[in-house]
Amino acid sequence: MKDPLIRRTPRRAALLLLAAAAAALPAGAAGAATGGPAAAGEPLKVTVMAAPADLTDPKKKEIAMELVSSAENSSLDWKAQYKYIEDIDDGRGYTAGIIGFCSGTGDMLDLVELYTMRKPGNVLAKYLPALRKVNGTDSHRGLDPGFPGDWRAAAADPVFRQAQNDERDRVYFDPAVARAKADGLRALGQFVYYDAIVMHGPGDDAVSFGGIRKTAMKKAKTPAQGGDEVAYLNAFLDARKAAMKTEEAHSDTSRVDTAQRVFLRNGNLDLDPPLRWKVYGDAYEIRS
Repeated sequence: MKDPLIRRTPRRAALLLLAAAAAALPAGAAGAATGGPAAAGEPLKVTVMAAPADLTDPKKKEIAMELVSSAENSSLDWKAQYKYIEDIDDGRGYTAGIIGFCSGTGDMLDLVELYTMRKPGNVLAKYLPALRKVNGTDSHRGLDPGFPGDWRAAAADPVFRQAQNDERDRVYFDPAVARAKADGLRALGQFVYYDAIVMHGPGDDAVSFGGIRKTAMKKAKTPAQGGDEVAYLNAFLDARKAAMKTEEAHSDTSRVDTAQRVFLRNGNLDLDPPLRWKVYGDAYEIRS
């Protein structure tokens, strides 16, 4: 635990104290204090370490996408998933695209509406009435038999791919990272939130992201509340596992047990590579 007096010392005051101490030393000693020789009157050099990158850093975001893809698609090649579509029998209808947009949960409808706004008359536009009707159900009515094939065809269109990117960020990535940063979490915690909101959705019921977070906060304080980051993330992952086990389609919790929990046990709170993990028994690695 850090000395509270050290925490309360403003950075500017600390630098002034350091400069004063160096000025009181002989020139050679002052040079030694700064790591090298110093001529009389030479300004004191202080090295300030850069803050660790958060998940919005392009390299970290790429890592996040590869981690999610390993769990959602058993591949690190997330960009190959724009064309992905299937019904995984989880009660959400078709699941498709880079983040698992679902015909039964509204995010697929929002995506196709955005795509149609940007490119009227696209190959998926004709399914908008059916997508509105099946929203909230697992029905394929009005979508079969042509929708899966047309989705894959649309995935060749850069306009559709960009729409998937933008909806991923608007609905999942940006809110998850913003909430994590407000809770005082570093890159690993930001990813933990992102992966949870991808699977469970951004709602507030017990098995959605908001409910999982509330359950965790009953067990441990967030860093922003003065709590320990590792303890809080363990509480969150415990709550996440409990939520996953309520659904047969998500009952395999290896994306928590042999991936996120591994990074946490290793103390890798900044999610720095190299990273090694397993999902569903398959091993993955990001070297740099």
